Amino acid sequence: MMIRIRSRDGLERITVDNPQITVAELKSLIQSNLNVPVPTQTLSTHQNLLLAKTPDDLARFTDMSNPRTPISSLGLGHGSIVYLAYEGSRTVAGPAIRPAGSFGRKMTMDDLIAKQMRIARQESPHCELASFDRDAANAFQHYVNESLAFAVKRGGFMYGTVSPEGKVEVHFIYEPPQQGLEDNLILLRNPEEENAVEAIALGLGMRKVGFIFSQTISQTKKDYTLSSREVLQAAELHGESGLKEWVTAVVKLEVSEDGGADVHFEAFQMSDMCVKLFKEGWFETELGEDADPKLSKMKKDVVVGGKDTREVDNDFFLVVVKIFDHQGPLSSTFPIENRNNPVTMRALKNHLDRAKSLPFVKRISDFHLLLLLSRVLDLSADVPALAECVQNQSAVPEGYQLLIESMANAS
Repeated sequence: MMIRIRSRDGLERITVDNPQITVAELKSLIQSNLNVPVPTQTLSTHQNLLLAKTPDDLARFTDMSNPRTPISSLGLGHGSIVYLAYEGSRTVAGPAIRPAGSFGRKMTMDDLIAKQMRIARQESPHCELASFDRDAANAFQHYVNESLAFAVKRGGFMYGTVSPEGKVEVHFIYEPPQQGLEDNLILLRNPEEENAVEAIALGLGMRKVGFIFSQTISQTKKDYTLSSREVLQAAELHGESGLKEWVTAVVKLEVSEDGGADVHFEAFQMSDMCVKLFKEGWFETELGEDADPKLSKMKKDVVVGGKDTREVDNDFFLVVVKIFDHQGPLSSTFPIENRNNPVTMRALKNHLDRAKSLPFVKRISDFHLLLLLSRVLDLSADVPALAECVQNQSAVPEGYQLLIESMANAS
């Protein structure tokens, strides 16, 4: 069977031959497969382990502390996730690359560069489908349509879940600080805020699953699906994620023949080849004003359709993903971060007042509200605890209720 191991390095997998193995035997498998020494490992079935900062924090996670405990008694089976914290760093050894016809001889980087890169379309995505929470998707498209009028670009990171079959469900969208232009989107990443977003997502049992951005009206009049600048940005973020199911979504306004306009969502994955080329530095990243936006420029010759070229049609790098929608576990009615009007505690009071008739956990079941609270609450304890209440729809401890209501009333 397969067990998924989630650590600060991302999600990895190990194969377990005997479902009755003990915690000690699982740790030995992790050591041999993932290069993490057994003495440095702390394992748990609780995701908050990854937020632990000190030895005392780690010591609180005791569910897998007994080395003789069979993992089956912990409810772990095929596809289960075990959370791993460890001290120090590790090197993951990759397989040696051998050129065809040279069995036993390792291929050097110079050998690899000397060979021409062949680019072909990738027929199937790693993502089975992408399903968007209706309210989250509507909140994003409504802003770019009504407030920005599709005149400048807007973007956000999508968070949700990925099933073992590769189904991506998007439950909320985080919009980082940014500058949107007519044909370019500059993300002004805020590490402190993104750490808070990650802490909330972890408490909710979610992770970053993709990137969404809007195209402007002027772009929809041009004959490309994604521009070369968009390909570069999408490939960079896909590669940064380390998630093979990562989704890139595009929102655009399409004008019909009768003059009407409709908002459309499209979803893609950047091909494996595209991400590989970006990571290895094949793309020209400095684009001139006269560059054709539907062609990606390469620093070295590549082979497309049997011909050597340094210009590749962007569509070669796109793999279409099916789109669905769903009603997710969160609301999307709270004001959204990093837009024209700063979000203050006054918004918190207004939101709580509007939802007075609901249970308190329902009133705070909104990512954007939790992000506002994270400015004041402790990221390692308070924020995950509240997010876990939201995930389980369990009663919020009275102390937290009083604290949140006092913050709202003090505005």
